[in-house]
Amino acid sequence: MTVNIQYVHMATSEAMNEYVTKKLEKLSKKYDWVISVQVHFEVEHNDKDKGKICKMELSLPGPRIFATSNEANYEDAVKNTIKDLEKQLKKRKEIYKTH
Repeated sequence: MTVNIQYVHMATSEAMNEYVTKKLEKLSKKYDWVISVQVHFEVEHNDKDKGKICKMELSLPGPRIFATSNEANYEDAVKNTIKDLEKQLKKRKEIYKTH
């Protein structure tokens, strides 16, 4: 699985790259048919409480899967985004089992 991480209007972070890669490796072990992941980190300056946005798009057989979350810190945003992706992957896996 290929991981492509982009930081929009902010500095890159090696620690965040490692954190995201580690979390996504767990996902790729469970769902080995995931081809690649596009990760985008953004900051929304207007939002006082939250504003740390994480967007992920999975490339896999069939339509792509997309999830996003807006949290107070990037770690929580990554966790919630991956949780949403995992729900979608479970549904996709059930569809593959029936065919």
